[in-house]
Amino acid sequence: MTAKEVVEAMLRNDKFSQWLGIEVLEIQNGVCQLSMSLREDMLNGFGIAHGGISYSLADSALAFASNSWGRKSLSIDTSIAHLKALKINDEVVAEARCDNQSEKLGHYSVKVYLKNHPETLIALFRGTVYRTSKNWE
Repeated sequence: MTAKEVVEAMLRNDKFSQWLGIEVLEIQNGVCQLSMSLREDMLNGFGIAHGGISYSLADSALAFASNSWGRKSLSIDTSIAHLKALKINDEVVAEARCDNQSEKLGHYSVKVYLKNHPETLIALFRGTVYRTSKNWE
């Protein structure tokens, strides 16, 4: 399967990514770029995005980038640094890139930034995935 076919297959059953309203901007082996708009039902009690929103967007980008090689991969360790708050109607992008990969592990960096202002970093996310021996079919 191509990277695009893998992501399409994953998205068909990924109700949470569908709920986020993500759009795939780019997908290729080891790279994924997603976008979404912040909605009112994603805000916390302070009127800004719940931290889980940028985390979830970055996590989806990690999942799609790491599976794009055609091998089923699962995250085993992730972390995020929140740098700037998101507000309602903000359009945000998560860009995942493979930093290093071995037979069983992949290491990824994800930048989350404002769509119209890529220099404005919202969050930095790091993830390690376990690469199973199962291929996408």
